[in-house]
Amino acid sequence: MMWTQKEASLLEDLKAQERICVEKYGKYSQQAKDPQLKQLFAQIQQTEQQHEQTVTQMINGTIPQMNQQGGQQQAQPGQLPAYGQQQSPEKQADAYLCQDALGTEKHVSSVYDVSIFEFRSPQARDVLNHLQKEEQQHGEMIYAYMARNGMSA
Repeated sequence: MMWTQKEASLLEDLKAQERICVEKYGKYSQQAKDPQLKQLFAQIQQTEQQHEQTVTQMINGTIPQMNQQGGQQQAQPGQLPAYGQQQSPEKQADAYLCQDALGTEKHVSSVYDVSIFEFRSPQARDVLNHLQKEEQQHGEMIYAYMARNGMSA
């Protein structure tokens, strides 16, 4: 598929955003104190790598077929700690990583949102919409982790 200059530019921006996510989640998986959070970040990193590969395929002119199953787990509600409960330094550090990851997911989702409206091809919009939905699921998963662990979002 031949992209307009604007579409090609948006794809390059999306690829750069996905590269940042891959690197960030890799570092955060190593930095997280809680083993569950380490695993969550590693899981999200794998999905971000898939996103980067998908966007790269699009840059190269191929619109991949997307599995519409949406294999991400659902966010689970949690209980908040009692008001004024102190968090350990480790939990505070993990909360910071989660807050930053949520901000990243919000930003990347908004870049996908703009891109979806700019593409002429319905198939390309479907792929971008699928990737955006997974970005939103990442945010839900992080938020659910935070809620289960008494971290404010």
